[in-house]
Amino acid sequence: MSMNCCKDRWETAYIGAGSNLGNREALLAEAIRMLDEHQLIRVEACSAVYETEPVGYLEQPAFLNMVLRIATALPPEGLLAYMHQVELLLERKREVRWGPRTMDLDILLYGSLALNTPDLIVPHPRMHERAFVLIPLQDVLLSDLLSEAASIEERLATLEGKEGVKLWKDKL
Repeated sequence: MSMNCCKDRWETAYIGAGSNLGNREALLAEAIRMLDEHQLIRVEACSAVYETEPVGYLEQPAFLNMVLRIATALPPEGLLAYMHQVELLLERKREVRWGPRTMDLDILLYGSLALNTPDLIVPHPRMHERAFVLIPLQDVLLSDLLSEAASIEERLATLEGKEGVKLWKDKL
């Protein structure tokens, strides 16, 4: 099956989006628009936007982060490939690991799928360690993932770095 071929059913997926170079807010809005214009992706909900301190490589500007809930008929690898296209169109350069970037898109969850390949791990392997992912994820999590929501609340209760996540804007 090619990446452009329709699957039999649509899956709910969650995408983390972040930017810390250029007009961060406009870049996030453009990434949402580009995702939503794909015929096999529907953006269903967007979290609030949070300004967050960098993680890993600290000598860089603050990020704006959010999470999108989408419906997609693309397989996970096809979704990832399209997200990489969006990043490139928004001039993402991969020069420094965890370094500054115009756009960063990550698949956090894809239905109930657990996947571990050299190119893609779902659920995202570090999302439960990152307040800048968990806080906006709570904004858009569907009620059918209540056990995941409870897990997020428990992790956030003891997770360091929450104070580095500040509400930037309720909605783009």
